Amino acid sequence: QVRLEESGGGSVQSGGSLRLSCVVSRDTYNYVYMGWYRQAPGKEREGIAVMDKAGSTTYATSMSGRFIISRDDAKNTLYLQMNDLKPEDTATYFCAADSSLTWYHTTLARPRFMGQGTQVTVSA
Repeated sequence: QVRLEESGGGSVQSGGSLRLSCVVSRDTYNYVYMGWYRQAPGKEREGIAVMDKAGSTTYATSMSGRFIISRDDAKNTLYLQMNDLKPEDTATYFCAADSSLTWYHTTLARPRFMGQGTQVTVSA
């Protein structure tokens, strides 16, 4: 059964940090691309970062340097370290897995697999 389960969200003040985790079922963890995206109320889905099986990463320009994607293969877990959080980072954060990057580059496509999301709220 395909499963992605996020955790680690919460409420922080501006400038704070959070680390999100996404436990991925074994069969899903083998997909080529795994990554994170977010969606705030009334806004389009926004890709944050994605990692391929070789460990190469791609980041959204606006979040590069503040957010770091990583994974622990022994735990089938994907992480997103978020530093220097800002109120505009408030959103629901989702992890995703797919064999292509289409979902990451356009909101016209959804990732093949995604979790239920974890809420991040940043106060000024």
